[in-house]
Amino acid sequence: MKFTHFNESGKARMVDVGGKDETKRVAIARGTIYMSKETLIKVKEGHMKKGDVLAVAQVAGIMGAKKTSELIPMCHNIFIDGVDLSFKFDEEKSAIHIEAEAKTTGKTGVEMEALTAVSTAALTIYDMCKSIDKKMIIDNIRLVKKTGGKSGEYLRNGDIL
Repeated sequence: MKFTHFNESGKARMVDVGGKDETKRVAIARGTIYMSKETLIKVKEGHMKKGDVLAVAQVAGIMGAKKTSELIPMCHNIFIDGVDLSFKFDEEKSAIHIEAEAKTTGKTGVEMEALTAVSTAALTIYDMCKSIDKKMIIDNIRLVKKTGGKSGEYLRNGDIL
């Protein structure tokens, strides 16, 4: 098996995507942040001292997607057509489910951008709520779906779109 991110000397390298065709690519990622019921209520009702937690997390997720190639060493700097995030309150599990969708037309995918968007949004929620809840858990960040490119479509079993 040949590893694409290593050169003949075994040193790290960025994969050359110059010969690949441009295609429309979409990636959807999800993750969850668990918190106390009291924290969830404050976030939902907009009573956190630092402001509107989900509005800030929305912008942070978009910014995270845009900065992915600066954070992940072998990730290509790509033109992003669009990024959107959504948040769903889960009162039963005392959690917020985060979903990010990233789109591009290019030679490499946007999976890392979608995953980074979810991660950055979750970290932002944590940051804005940590003064009252240090026991929050960020969990299950994963790629749910991707389309486009040579490998075609991927859909994670068990995740419903």
